[in-house]
Amino acid sequence: SIRNAITEKWNSEIIWGSTNSLANQIQNWAQAIVDPSTGVSGTRDNGAHAQYGPPLKIVEMYYTKNGVPIDEDKDWDYQNRYDVIAAEQEDSLYIYPGYETAKLHFDREPRFYAGVGFDGGMWFGSGKNDEADMWHVENRLGSYSGRTRGDQYSITGYYAKKLVHFLNLVQPDDSYQVQTYPWPVIRLADLYLYYAEALNEIQGSTPETLKWINKVRERAGLLPIEEAWPTYSVYPDKYLNKDGLREIIHQERLIEMAFEGSRFWDIRRWKKAEAIFSQPITGWDIGEELPMYYYQKTVLFKRNFVSKDYLWPIKENNLIINKNLIQNPGW
Repeated sequence: SIRNAITEKWNSEIIWGSTNSLANQIQNWAQAIVDPSTGVSGTRDNGAHAQYGPPLKIVEMYYTKNGVPIDEDKDWDYQNRYDVIAAEQEDSLYIYPGYETAKLHFDREPRFYAGVGFDGGMWFGSGKNDEADMWHVENRLGSYSGRTRGDQYSITGYYAKKLVHFLNLVQPDDSYQVQTYPWPVIRLADLYLYYAEALNEIQGSTPETLKWINKVRERAGLLPIEEAWPTYSVYPDKYLNKDGLREIIHQERLIEMAFEGSRFWDIRRWKKAEAIFSQPITGWDIGEELPMYYYQKTVLFKRNFVSKDYLWPIKENNLIINKNLIQNPGW
């Protein structure tokens, strides 16, 4: 149901869906190869390409099952999150039993499992719509979801499952049958979080401010903020002041709106871009077969964002024509 908040056409949470921007090829890029008997030999227009790979930072952004950040949860083993353990039968709805994967993938919130495909993770749909019989991702070198052919694999080891309709199918000829949907420009949760953010800036942490963010958390199967933080966070009073609640709202928004195109703009308007967009993009070492080597944090490429990048330069010709114009800072 969390995935369907995005992919189900005209569901009750869609405020503005763009029929001029159907989610078609983006699903091709986000679909992991989950059926060992099929390939990805379709064309770039109709194949399942498995190339839209979220970085490790996005994976670590999601909460624990207790609804607080992974580095704040006093019951979650943050320091050893990259260690490898085998999934148990009790994990079978989220992780394939017996499969060895990172501790990072265990005991996370529902939006993580609905939104992110990962090595060992279950993948509902794509021809298997029964929780007792689901596909799962195997992303290490030589495995069917991994770097086994061409350039059609995730460079980070993760997939944006959130964007993929569960009724999509890879056909016998390896083409990919997509259930398109109007791209959700504005969703109900989007408005609730904007409103909570505005209320916090005006009046701080009040029951009215918490009400709207808690509606989003309830939709995601999480406890209200005023229960989750005192019970599970090492910062139990964080939500009681404006600065602390601002940080919570920002992370809640980044999680809820992940892969929907708002992160780039949110981070810029929060004036956090110099810090966040200068961090390297990381993932797993996808060229490794054994889990002890695969689960090594790997820098894929480095980025740099400085203050002048908030604005584009004004064309020199325009400055010459209009002497009243001043070049944007830094250019």
